[in-house]
Amino acid sequence: MSNNKNEQRFSRRGFMKATSLAGGGLLIGFTFFESCKPGAEPAVDLAELNYNDFNAFIKIADNGAVTIFSPNPEIGQGVKTSMPMIIAEELDVEWKDVHVVQAPLDSKNYTRQVAGGSQSIRHGWEPLRQTGATARQMLVNAAAARWGVDPSECSSSRGVITNAKGETLTYGDVVNEAAGMEIPEDVQLKAVSEFHIIGQEIGNVDIDEIVTGKPLFGLDYKKEGMSYACVARPPAFGQTLDSYDDSQVRAISGVTDVVRFGDKVAVLATDTWTAMKGKKELKLSWKSEASLESTAEHHKILTGLLDGNSFETLRKDGDVKKAFSKADFVLERTYESPFLPHNCMEPMNFFADVTPEKIHLVGPIQTPEGTANRIAEVLERDVADIHLEMTRQGGGFGRRLYGDFALEAAEISNLTQKPVQVIFSREDDMADGIYRPAIKYRIAASVKDGAITGYHLKEASINSNMYGLIPNFFPAGALENYQVDVAKFDSKITTGAWRAPYTNFLAFAEQTFFDELAERMETDRIQLRLDLLDNVKGTTDDRIQYSPERMQKVIRTAVEKSGWGKAPEGVYQGFSAYYCHNSHVAEVAEVVMEGNEPVVKRVVCVVDCGIVVNPLGARNQAEGGVIDGIGHAMYGDYAFEEGAPQYLNFDGYRLIRIKEVPRVETHFIKNTESPTGLGEPALPPAGAAVANAIKAATGKRLYNQPFLKELKEMQIPQNEIIG
Repeated sequence: MSNNKNEQRFSRRGFMKATSLAGGGLLIGFTFFESCKPGAEPAVDLAELNYNDFNAFIKIADNGAVTIFSPNPEIGQGVKTSMPMIIAEELDVEWKDVHVVQAPLDSKNYTRQVAGGSQSIRHGWEPLRQTGATARQMLVNAAAARWGVDPSECSSSRGVITNAKGETLTYGDVVNEAAGMEIPEDVQLKAVSEFHIIGQEIGNVDIDEIVTGKPLFGLDYKKEGMSYACVARPPAFGQTLDSYDDSQVRAISGVTDVVRFGDKVAVLATDTWTAMKGKKELKLSWKSEASLESTAEHHKILTGLLDGNSFETLRKDGDVKKAFSKADFVLERTYESPFLPHNCMEPMNFFADVTPEKIHLVGPIQTPEGTANRIAEVLERDVADIHLEMTRQGGGFGRRLYGDFALEAAEISNLTQKPVQVIFSREDDMADGIYRPAIKYRIAASVKDGAITGYHLKEASINSNMYGLIPNFFPAGALENYQVDVAKFDSKITTGAWRAPYTNFLAFAEQTFFDELAERMETDRIQLRLDLLDNVKGTTDDRIQYSPERMQKVIRTAVEKSGWGKAPEGVYQGFSAYYCHNSHVAEVAEVVMEGNEPVVKRVVCVVDCGIVVNPLGARNQAEGGVIDGIGHAMYGDYAFEEGAPQYLNFDGYRLIRIKEVPRVETHFIKNTESPTGLGEPALPPAGAAVANAIKAATGKRLYNQPFLKELKEMQIPQNEIIG
């Protein structure tokens, strides 16, 4: 350890406990987050690896091997690798000596055991570092005690402790003594310059299991005597179950039971295929409400909301109306996006075994604690009866924040008193989803004497409106007169978080609007953004969420790395920059015309997310976000007719294809800022960059998603300048 004066020191937060293992070694339990509850005792026999109800642990064997338990759900964002990397860095061990294990739900000793909002690393950064550093200091103290010297005379490096005489001991040599050491109240964290794990490209800890097909995901989970359950649900939102006939189903070999719960009917069988076959043979009668919702109706409703006066104002600076009344001109545009399903590669599934003694749950879930609490409430059981294990998830994107599928498994198991795994087909997944809400935005800006004097954003959404933080993103703070108003329509169609909620579409609307505004003002589109960001510098408004300096840096870097304005003939560039999930991103897309259709060939993505823990995983997240953003902006379309979804599988619902994926070049801004979100921030600006490139290629402005549908229908809205 260095004695650099810039090293940070942290007091111990919450509870930490060290115990020795029966087989020799050190077990360190700790809390990751400040709000963890103190005083909990580990209740696990780690020699048997039966971690039933435990604190978070570092386990060090007397041969020096290290096991780190990763607490947060892994949905492909890489936290099962990156969170243990942070602990291992401060523990000061070799990564090759680390074994990572997924921890189950432990609401007594963890907080925010959640995969959502791109917040796992951001919230865990300092507590995870402190955890590793505390364990390291205990090992150093144990070695110092054996040598009879002061711990300050000792240093550690990659699992080896050295004293002033040059004598060495390995962690394995002193783990048993360390188990009896007093927990240090203050520990030193490494200087960034001392990192040897953080910042290195570390492969996914599950990669061997993934590529060899070993059991890892929820669908892989098996238990002797388990039944497979497929559930018939109302085919349209607004329908309820009237009656059903299961006589033919029960005659199918392999079907073990049929149960009704609420407006659903579950078919249980000895295998998935039979359960699916049995569900198809159910004779179901549904009751419908007087009117069922359709997309055409939603279109009119959302337009009516934008035209009306029933808004909630989320932010209001100055006087927008006054600025508009004095303007040389006002530019107003309306943007529209459809519902979108999540379509995780692994459809929804969950295992439940409800007995009078306990409730055992296993499966892919982004919100294990909230799901356990909901199940306990519905089944009228004590949440302490629940043991929930998290599997790796074949995609989440917000869909697995909602534990409806886990609740179904628990209800069916409770009714049948059998262990059950609920399985969704792809059709089930798309028909009974939690969709991205359909949204319309109307943006207007006033210009006076060559400067933007006012900005008014209106949102009309199905079921819910943008988060309160979003109105404090750019261009908030850059303009004296700035207002954000929202309105919503309450629908029976279930909606919720979809990767980068709200910003996934808002970024397209705002960033294409700024490009069009720059054209109307006859000013450079890049400089317009940089000048607005200059206006924010020095602000004392603590509502502003973004850094103007960091945003300007990603913009300038994207311009440099992309060769902005220097593309070869026939290559058309589009720019966008956006802040969300605490990270700043700028992107340049390049489009060529193949026939009459624009094709995205290259995207340069520049990200400032602070310290990059694992560059390999970080690039995967950024590039995946770009591709996801382009695919849904270009092709994603979903609608409802009489309450029923338009598409039930990929034969109708269009996703981006491998041959359509552009080359993505990702650059990270190097700094020593604490890490911020990465799973979502690269997605929102992607659609805007592509739309602006399409404008350069075709001369047509896009206002609606998906882009190809709008282009093919040749119905680009010809909005007029007002005033």
